[in-house]
Amino acid sequence: MGADDKIKNTAQDLGGKAKETAGKVTDNERLEAEGKADQAEANLKQAGENVKDAFR
Repeated sequence: MGADDKIKNTAQDLGGKAKETAGKVTDNERLEAEGKADQAEANLKQAGENVKDAFR
């Protein structure tokens, strides 16, 4: 996996955590759900990259 992919996935995960926290603080369920979705997407991308690395 390229370092740039890892950085992008980490940034998306952190952004998702920030959105989730902001949603909880402001009682905004939509924002909280978006944050969780961003985190899940970042985790799936990371898992895909790990699988690709395993076959190299």
